[in-house]
Amino acid sequence: MRGARYLDSHVATAQIDRMIATRSIPARDAAIPALHPALQALLCRPIPAVMGVLNITPDSFSDGGQFLAPEQALARAKRLLAAGADIIDVGAESTRPYGGASPVTDDEEISRLKPILRDVVKLGIPVSIDSMKAKVVAFALDAGAAIANDVWGLQRDPDMARLVAARHVPVIVMHNRDMADPAIDIIKDMSDFFARSLDIAAKAGIAEANIVLDPGIGFGKTAEQSMTALARLDHFKSFGLPILVGASRKRFIATVGPAEPEERLGGSIAAHLIAAQRGAAIIRAHDVAETVQALRLAAAIEDKR
Repeated sequence: MRGARYLDSHVATAQIDRMIATRSIPARDAAIPALHPALQALLCRPIPAVMGVLNITPDSFSDGGQFLAPEQALARAKRLLAAGADIIDVGAESTRPYGGASPVTDDEEISRLKPILRDVVKLGIPVSIDSMKAKVVAFALDAGAAIANDVWGLQRDPDMARLVAARHVPVIVMHNRDMADPAIDIIKDMSDFFARSLDIAAKAGIAEANIVLDPGIGFGKTAEQSMTALARLDHFKSFGLPILVGASRKRFIATVGPAEPEERLGGSIAAHLIAAQRGAAIIRAHDVAETVQALRLAAAIEDKR
């Protein structure tokens, strides 16, 4: 595993509100590439940034089909913004972690994005493109998206790393597996996966400053492994890179108490608060207003210690 990098340096940030505890932002020097502005804006906040989910898909596990029509998708994006989202993650192919998603071609994915993506970008906050296909990511970046979100961590499409490097954009590298294996040491598997992804990124010329790690809660993991990944999230601080966590409405929550996806708000918030305590810099959520409120309150309480 790689040693700690400059992203672990601590520089005080400005307070948004005196009752909210500050977070540190990466220190930089002339020898290290500066963060991409979109990523820097997310990492300099006093609490974890919140990424709102916009699925333009018929089969996403939680809200599939709800935002397929362009007017519905744009209305959803506006609600996410009003609720306090710092970034909107747009996906046009389901990457549901439990199987059953219908793969689509590059062209179909792009056709779903065309009527809506530029309008979402015009709302004025960073947009990430949730896709494992380099052709789709290229289209989205041309339309104004600022961040690539690859659920296969640069290890599925051989063109992805080259594209990200050429465009000089941040990339979210998520851990994934084709199937869960309860017998493996999931923390070691994740660490090895991230090490491979970082090697791919380095060889392609991606600036390490623009890489975010995502443990891929629910993806290729049993419920126990997802909870272990959250419980030991601070293990991945040794990579010296920002961490994003998306536990929102995931199935592992229902193993504690049976609940349908839309009934998992309490579990989602609990998981995200723990992730924030263990160092997550970005939280990906369906329920943005409630997540923002929970993060702000937790930080305000901590500020009183």
